[in-house]
Amino acid sequence: MASQPEVNIDTEHFEPKKAPKRRNDSLGDSPMDVVTHNGIEGKVRNKPKHKRIRTKSYSETKDNMRKVPVPAHRYTPLKENWLKIFTPIVEHLKLQVRFNLKTRNVEVKTCDETDDIGNLQKAADFVKAFVYGFDVDDALALMRLDDLFIETFEIKDVKTLKGDHQSRAIGRLAGKGGRTKFTIENVTKTRIVLADSKIHILGSFQNIQLARRAICNLILGSPPSKVYGQLRNIASRVSERM
Repeated sequence: MASQPEVNIDTEHFEPKKAPKRRNDSLGDSPMDVVTHNGIEGKVRNKPKHKRIRTKSYSETKDNMRKVPVPAHRYTPLKENWLKIFTPIVEHLKLQVRFNLKTRNVEVKTCDETDDIGNLQKAADFVKAFVYGFDVDDALALMRLDDLFIETFEIKDVKTLKGDHQSRAIGRLAGKGGRTKFTIENVTKTRIVLADSKIHILGSFQNIQLARRAICNLILGSPPSKVYGQLRNIASRVSERM
């Protein structure tokens, strides 16, 4: 057998080859900043600036468009209040909006004049609140204030009720002439929509919890007078803190 040539390796100057770093395309190489918002710490990625490609077509990508489906019973209110919905979205948020007659969706899209991409989600939440049944003026608060949310739940999430039992629970929530609902709204500074067995609450996180607790007590069978007393105690405590 032929002898193999000897290879002299200088151990002092020998450096092993480093394996090439795998690039994570999903995250990219851009640096991240730590940001605190309302006591919650998170990271925001500094996105590299790219040239915006102007397209004349109505682009339907998830990044620059939101679609809000409209149920049949909200067509007429949407038509009557379209100008009130259209004006703040276009003039204040600098977005484009249209109602697609084929898909029955309200479509909101960014354009070259849009200052903040976050306005797109604000507009979508505003339209969604109107579709749920809130007044336009109440839904506008979602665009003006940052710490407002909508919470939705059903009566069966609290207690399984059927037939007349469920109807009576809805009656307890509304009260005579809507008095119980209005009282909960005024004390907790929220807005409530009773849509059959679904309940939508619009307000800040803490106020939504207060309203939900009162509504759950009514569903479980507490008399309205007892719930009023609990709300009065909560309201007095809140006013003392303020």
